Amino acid sequence: MATIAVASTALLVGAVDVLSPRSARPGLWDISLSANGSNSRRACLADPMILTQWEHRRSACTRVVIAEHGAQATVHYTCSGGGFGQSAMTLLTPRSIRVETQGISDGLPFDYVLHARRAGDCPVH
Repeated sequence: MATIAVASTALLVGAVDVLSPRSARPGLWDISLSANGSNSRRACLADPMILTQWEHRRSACTRVVIAEHGAQATVHYTCSGGGFGQSAMTLLTPRSIRVETQGISDGLPFDYVLHARRAGDCPVH
C-alpha cells in the first residue's frame, strides 16, 4: 500500500513540473501580439522565461518569480537602464505561451499581451 502511495505522489509531482512555465523548452518561437499569430516575429530563445521581459529583452535585467501556481508564473523584473515590469506567464500547452506584461520602458508605460508558439529547434550554425 505504501509503495502505491509513493508512486502516485511521484506521478503528481511530475505532472506539476510539466505544467510549470519554467518547463517551457528552449528553441525557435513565433512571438506575436495577436492570438492568431499574425505578424509574428521568430526568435531563438535559450530560455523562454525571457518572454516575461520581452519589452526589455536587450537589457540587463534581474527577474524574480514572485508567484507560481500550476501553469502560471508571475515575474517582476528590473533593468539596469531604469526600466522595469511585471508579467504573468501562462503555459497553455507545452508549445504555447501567453504573457500579460506591463511596466515602464524609456520612461513610458507599456501594457500588452504576447502570444508565443514553439516552432521547433533553433537552427544549428
